[in-house]
Amino acid sequence: MDTATIHPRRLAAALAPLLGLLAVVVIFALIPPHPPISLLDLRTVAVHAVLVSTIGLGMTLVVIAGGIDLSVGSMLALACVISALAARQGWPAPMVVLAGVATGVLCGAYNGVLIASLRLPAFIVTLGTLGLFRGLGKWIAGPGTVKAPTQGLDVLMDPTPPHAFWLFAPGVWLTAVLAALAAFTLHRTVFGRHVVAIGSNETAARFAAIPLRTRRIQIYALLGACTGLAGALQFARLTVGDPTVAVGIELEVIAAVVIGGASLAGGTGSILGTLAGAVMMAYLRNRCSALGWPNFVQELIVGHVIIAAVLLDTLRRRRAVP
Repeated sequence: MDTATIHPRRLAAALAPLLGLLAVVVIFALIPPHPPISLLDLRTVAVHAVLVSTIGLGMTLVVIAGGIDLSVGSMLALACVISALAARQGWPAPMVVLAGVATGVLCGAYNGVLIASLRLPAFIVTLGTLGLFRGLGKWIAGPGTVKAPTQGLDVLMDPTPPHAFWLFAPGVWLTAVLAALAAFTLHRTVFGRHVVAIGSNETAARFAAIPLRTRRIQIYALLGACTGLAGALQFARLTVGDPTVAVGIELEVIAAVVIGGASLAGGTGSILGTLAGAVMMAYLRNRCSALGWPNFVQELIVGHVIIAAVLLDTLRRRRAVP
C-alpha cells in the first residue's frame, strides 16, 4: 500500500478542525470594528467551551459507534439539579461532583438499554428521553431553582484562575485531562477498537464476537458520565441548580463533534478535533457578543455552522466511496 497517498489525507483530516478554528479567528479579525482580544477573553472562551467539550468527549465515542444522543442537554440540567441538592445537604465538593456524574451514568445507561436491548433507533429514543430527563429535573427542583452553596466548586469555572501560573480555569485543565484519557481509550484500548469496529461495520463486528449490546450500553453510559460531570460544572458556574439550562446544547455538541472530523455515519472521529470544534463554537459566541451583535444573529451563525458541518461530513463520505 502506498503510504505516500495515505498520510497526506490523514494529516489533512487531522488539521482540518484546527484550520477551521484559525479561519474563524481570521474572519472575525477582519470585521470592523474588531475589539482587541485580551487574556480575559481567551480565558472566558476556554471556560465557555468546557461544557460542550466535556459532553463532546462522550458524544465523539457515541457518534463513532454509529449512534447519536439528543438528550444530553436535558441530562445536563437534571445532573445540575441533583448536584445542587447534594450541595444543599452539605455534601463535600467531590461527592457533589460524584452525584452529578452518577446521575448522568444512570441516564446514559437507560438510553443505552433502550437502544441496545429493545433495538430502537437512537434518534427516537433520545428524542423521547430529552423530554423525560428535563421533566424529571423540573419535578425534583420544584418551582424555580435549587439554591445551594457551591462547596468551593465555583472556582472550577471562574475565568480568572486562583493562581496566575494556571493561566486558565481549573475546569479547563480538568477537561484537558479527560480528553487525554478519552484519546487513550479510543486509540489504545480494546474498548476503543470495539467502538470503531461497531461504527464501521456492525455486521462484521457481530461476526467478530464483539458484545454489541454491552458495548452500546457502556458507550452511552460513558457519554452520561461526561454529561453528568458537565452538569456539576454547570452548577459550579451558575451556583444554582436550574432545570431549564442547556436548551439546545446538544446541537452545539454534535456540531463540535462533526466539525472535529467525526462522521455521522460512524466509524471515524477525533478527540482533538472535537475540542477544536467546541472552542470554535465558544469563540463564535464570544466575538459576536464583543461586536454587539444581537442574540438572534449568533443563533443564525451557529445554525449555519451546523449545516456546514453536516455538509462537510457528507462530502467526506462521498469522496470515501470509490
